[in-house]
Amino acid sequence: MKSKVYFSKTITPEKVTELYRLLGKSLSGKVAVKVHSGEVGNQNFITPDFWKPMIDAVNGTFVECNTAYDGGRDTTEKHLKTLSLHGWDQGFPVDLLDAEGPDLELSIPQGKMIQKNYVGKNLAKYDSMLVLSHFKGHPMGGYGGALKQLSIGVASSYGKSYIHGVGKPEDFWTSDHDSFLAAMAEAASSVISFFDGNLAYINVMKNLSIDCDCCEVAEDPCMADIGILASTDPVAIDQACLSLVYAAKDDPGQKHFLERVESLNGAHTIEVAAEMGYGSREYELVTVE
Repeated sequence: MKSKVYFSKTITPEKVTELYRLLGKSLSGKVAVKVHSGEVGNQNFITPDFWKPMIDAVNGTFVECNTAYDGGRDTTEKHLKTLSLHGWDQGFPVDLLDAEGPDLELSIPQGKMIQKNYVGKNLAKYDSMLVLSHFKGHPMGGYGGALKQLSIGVASSYGKSYIHGVGKPEDFWTSDHDSFLAAMAEAASSVISFFDGNLAYINVMKNLSIDCDCCEVAEDPCMADIGILASTDPVAIDQACLSLVYAAKDDPGQKHFLERVESLNGAHTIEVAAEMGYGSREYELVTVE
């Protein structure tokens, strides 16, 4: 059965909440809302005022984890300052999941690359998760969307190194690339299992740079904005985003964007996730005006 992915070309905070409601998914209990806080200096990340109506609609808590590389978010102290600088703590409660250790260890029974995932221990405080993703390129993953948010995004600082190094944090920058992409898909599966599938996903295709929001110096967007997508299937929503990029043949920046995705074999993460069975690359795109 094909997964439903709702899509609208209209990119507004109100349209985000409209598409979410079309999912018919009630996120129960205490809701963690995973959002990328944006590296200091980055000009492309999606700001708190855009996400606020959606976060308010589920009475959610903004959650993030520290990074594993030098910058404005690699320690709790610096990350909290960045959150304040970008205004995240001014509109809703925020929670750095790995502000203090020890990490929460999740098992990955199906894992071929990694058999465990390290996430911020505060994840245990939540009953469900709303994953709000800025779809864009990425200098290591090829692209960034829902699957990256579930894996690298929810992983603790140590957990990020563990995934990047495919089980060997010391191999952060030198691990086999396709193995790293597969490890992301495996890590994402453990978060889905933790919440017993009580998750929903929204991807916003705007500010389409080849670089991630984690880049302090990011290239300006090269493609025109495309729209908003919502689904209960993280594989389908990321696949739909890539398909929309491939369909944008008249966009002069498409070739440049796809060069980033394809040169890093970005779709491999989607392939492995589909093989693991927690989502499908087959989807029905439901267009909403």
